[in-house]
Amino acid sequence: MKRLLLVCMSALILLLACAGSEPKEEKTAQELVQDGVAFFEEGKYKKAIEEFETLRDWYPFSKYAILAELKIADGYFNLESYADAIFAYEEFEQLHPRNEAVPYVIFRIGRSYFNQIDTIDRDQTNAEKALETYRRLVQQYPTDVYAGMARSDMLACYQSLAGHEYYVGVFYYKNKNYKAAKIRFTSVINNYPDVGFHQPSLTYLANCETWIQSQGQPSANQTD
Repeated sequence: MKRLLLVCMSALILLLACAGSEPKEEKTAQELVQDGVAFFEEGKYKKAIEEFETLRDWYPFSKYAILAELKIADGYFNLESYADAIFAYEEFEQLHPRNEAVPYVIFRIGRSYFNQIDTIDRDQTNAEKALETYRRLVQQYPTDVYAGMARSDMLACYQSLAGHEYYVGVFYYKNKNYKAAKIRFTSVINNYPDVGFHQPSLTYLANCETWIQSQGQPSANQTD
């Protein structure tokens, strides 16, 4: 009797284990997009990305697949995971170069770089990449609303780049490296004439010329 009871219990445990290991029912593409949008609107971007990635992978030919690709990029952008966002936006543009969302996508690539611009005393690579991306947007889609938004950011990029040149020029000037300082101030005057550093650069440039001449050095521009 005990042996029969043990056999029955073992069979029941095995049955329950098998039932528990059965795969969950897959969501439809519409269910995935609805859940992804809901998570996104709630600010749960990681969960939203998971839903949209599942939709993209399970239903690559669904009418919702393009939306999923775009929302994945937006999710990373909102999480401030800008490297992932840039990769996702660039992939979208490569896969769908004629999609109506491309101007928005290019703008978001630029804004991903723009949001990472550091202070003027730091490396300006992000400012340079943001400016390059915005220029491409303005050239390709000059009348698009996102081109107009890009123009506002471009001014801030110019200010950051000019500020960096000015900062480095002042550094060289204070260290009495007048030739190197002159090159930086000249760059500000020639390349960024209307973004806030023009007048002080003119003053420093004149002082550099005075010091260079007093030291009997040629005033021609030289590289650092």
